Amino acid sequence: MTGSERGQTMAQVDTAETGQGCAGRGDTGSGTWRTPIGRAIRIVSRQGPWKRGPVLAALGLLLGLLMLLHARIPNRIGNLGSLVETFLPWFGLFIPVLLAGAVWRRSISAGVALLLPVTVWLHLFGGMLSDKSHPGSDLTVASHNVGADNPDPAGTARDVAASGADVLALEEITPQARGAYEKGLSKAYRYHTVLGTVGLWSKLPLSDTRPVDIETDYGPLAATKPADVKLVDNRALRATVATNRGPLAVYAAHLGSARVNPRGGFTTGSRDRNAQALGKAIAAERNQRVVLLGDLNGTMDDRAFTGITSQMRSAQAAAGDGFGFSWPATFPVARIDQILVRGVEPESSWVLPATGSDHLPVAAGISW
Repeated sequence: MTGSERGQTMAQVDTAETGQGCAGRGDTGSGTWRTPIGRAIRIVSRQGPWKRGPVLAALGLLLGLLMLLHARIPNRIGNLGSLVETFLPWFGLFIPVLLAGAVWRRSISAGVALLLPVTVWLHLFGGMLSDKSHPGSDLTVASHNVGADNPDPAGTARDVAASGADVLALEEITPQARGAYEKGLSKAYRYHTVLGTVGLWSKLPLSDTRPVDIETDYGPLAATKPADVKLVDNRALRATVATNRGPLAVYAAHLGSARVNPRGGFTTGSRDRNAQALGKAIAAERNQRVVLLGDLNGTMDDRAFTGITSQMRSAQAAAGDGFGFSWPATFPVARIDQILVRGVEPESSWVLPATGSDHLPVAAGISW
């Protein structure tokens, strides 16, 4: 067999093994382009950077519109609008994910689309990235949901007393733990009052103390508490603190619970009613200087608190450093423990170290 004949035979063997002839290879020189996947890869490879990643671009625009128009999301179905607003800052985490996808696809259109969510997020929360606190204040206030199932109320009392707050509000006080808090805080605070599950401790004289009717209803939260823990009804109070700059009206409140239910969605009925009633009580307050301390079971981005936020300022938003998330204590994802003011100036706001509760204590310095 001549060399030419041997070459022809080898070519025939190769063709039989691969199932591809030269005529079937197409213009690209590779038979893989004849498969559906191969054709799709060839089409994508020919697209320019502006045409790549249309899905990523659409997702970027939808993310921006979701944050921009969050107030338009209806609450008719499972309180979806309030649920989105509760975790609104966390939607910013989708931005780097989409950016990584745009870089991987080398898509200019997807990258440009991300300018919308970046701009909206910075407009809504950019101020939280800087420290807005100022040194010095006339009065330090603090609030802490101590937790009905707190295993160490005495230790929690010591921790919050060490904060140095002049006025301290505690929520979710059980009859069983009340004595421990009163004993543990007696040295640091000369004045105190407890009405139901909320209490106020002060280094300055208290007067005109009274319960605030916010249509109390422990609702779904009752099912999560130990059987031997009983909670009485009153969950809000109002008192006047006598300062050297004049009287200060202080409200301590623990609003109804908010729960995510697979069937009912974001259930907030009790909380929303409480918030509306509390807003009316504060609107009727004659003292122009008012501080609200408490576990409101919601963030101030939630539309349910419009009646309160329309007349009071959040100390954390005005003078905090960061987002100040307070719940849950092990890995805080939301700021539901609030300090709001009217007629006084917040100078600083911070989160205190964890105690035996599932909430973190919060504090703020205020000035006249």
